[in-house]
Amino acid sequence: MSTTQTPVRLQAVAAPDQPDVTPALEDLYRGFERELLVPLWTEIGDLMPAHPRSRAVPHLWRWESLRRLAAQAGEIVPVGRGGERRAIALANPSLGGRPFATPTLWAAIQYLMPGEDAPEHRHTQHAFRFVVEGEGVWTVVGGDPVPMRRGDFLPQAGWNWHAHHNATQQPMAWIDGLDIPFQYLTEAQFFEFGRDEISDAERITPERSRSERLWGHPGLRPLSAGSGATALTPGSPLLAYKWEFTDRALADQLAVEAEGYGGTVEPGHAAVRYANPATGSDVLPTIRAEMHRIARGAETAPVRETGSSVYQVFDGSGTVTVGDRTWSVTRGDLFVVPSWEPFSARSEAGSTDSDSGGLDLFRFSDAPVFEALHLDRQEVTR
Repeated sequence: MSTTQTPVRLQAVAAPDQPDVTPALEDLYRGFERELLVPLWTEIGDLMPAHPRSRAVPHLWRWESLRRLAAQAGEIVPVGRGGERRAIALANPSLGGRPFATPTLWAAIQYLMPGEDAPEHRHTQHAFRFVVEGEGVWTVVGGDPVPMRRGDFLPQAGWNWHAHHNATQQPMAWIDGLDIPFQYLTEAQFFEFGRDEISDAERITPERSRSERLWGHPGLRPLSAGSGATALTPGSPLLAYKWEFTDRALADQLAVEAEGYGGTVEPGHAAVRYANPATGSDVLPTIRAEMHRIARGAETAPVRETGSSVYQVFDGSGTVTVGDRTWSVTRGDLFVVPSWEPFSARSEAGSTDSDSGGLDLFRFSDAPVFEALHLDRQEVTR
């Protein structure tokens, strides 16, 4: 291959850590280019930096703007085969226009008009839905209708058939989180169309899905788990984590702390992780999900971690700082914390803008991937 065709370009530079610039070095570099070779000594600063340097940057998306544009799309963009979903993804400004919130995480607002069906399909990408407002839509996963209400978290492991239906007279929006960028990067993704229509039985919204009736009892595991119709999947068998239980867990942590017995991760900061009731591990193999409640006036210690996160403000108001960026945030706003960027939050919530009186933050991250590869690291500044 000639040097005019090769994508490899090497430049000899006079620097203390580089070889002397000579005709022999120039000739060596041209040979490397022809054979598609790159010497480590020209790349080590980029390939092996002293600490992570994420391609993503901190960024904030306002819920008000997202919802307005989603509603506009609802009037002019149909839902059906081809597009499949009226989902509008967050595009991190430093990732070249790709629909990726971070190099490993996808986040999108999905919008369903009254009476609409989002057709059935399945994919290897692991996914979840989180509802920041509204109710009346349900997702049908493997034929199991699961209601979706404000504050509910609905995980769904990859390669499960799923569809959505809005039975109300009002449109509804929620956020989707998937590991699309990770599977895109690793070239591991598969996708398959399902039925064009769901059955009448699947259009009847039960108070509790079958998965909730089997798995939604604290500390109790069905003995049938792992066989027949209850065979375990790579993700959580519980398809809906209801807000009433999440809310109570957070409130109890702060109450126990107020009684002088601890129970919070730091003063005024309650937090829970959504867990697989069959294993105690994360709800999805590649995604961790958490809910945080920061009491009014409390501020979290700056923390930085390998791996990236997306946060959505579920309730309340406050200020968040990511790296050198600080924003005031309110209900629905979404923001990105790239790898090794310090993050902290201060609650300014009160009874007028928060049902709990605190700043409630929903978080999802790629932590399970980093932990599985033993690449997880955290640093807290107090």
